Amino acid sequence: MKKTITILLITISILSCKSTKKTVSVKGDTASKKEASYKEKKGSKEANNIIKTALSYNGTPYKYGGTTKRGMDCSGLIYISFQENDIALQRASYMMATQGKKIKLKNVEKGDLLFFTTNKSSRKINHVGLVVDVRGNEIRFIHSTTSRGVLVSSLSEGYWNYAFNHARKIL
Repeated sequence: MKKTITILLITISILSCKSTKKTVSVKGDTASKKEASYKEKKGSKEANNIIKTALSYNGTPYKYGGTTKRGMDCSGLIYISFQENDIALQRASYMMATQGKKIKLKNVEKGDLLFFTTNKSSRKINHVGLVVDVRGNEIRFIHSTTSRGVLVSSLSEGYWNYAFNHARKIL
């Protein structure tokens, strides 16, 4: 059943970081119920498992709408990493940016999501990354870029710091 729902969602809503299409939400899904009531501590086992899943895609090339090791887009990476750990998220980055709780950057922890606006002519969220490490003021996150595929970057890098929009806690 879970696999059927996954295939259906992916087929219906192949969305990427730049997409403006809408996803289909399956109501009554046990993972969706789990998402609403999920609260864990910093460095939790669940966050570490999601990070481990995301890191397993490190080096995967970028592919618009991709959700496999053959190719992955930014929201696909996050969607699959959470889904493989039984937590449902929307498929598109701008839709993920409405889930969970908005948090201040100083409160970011492993497993939180970072949202970006990389298109200078639009204020719309079009990129997402998963926080994998926080050490002092340095926040490292995994994401998928069109030029380099899935990789870990630092929020202190000029481009990502400039494009940063906000952070959200899902767990």
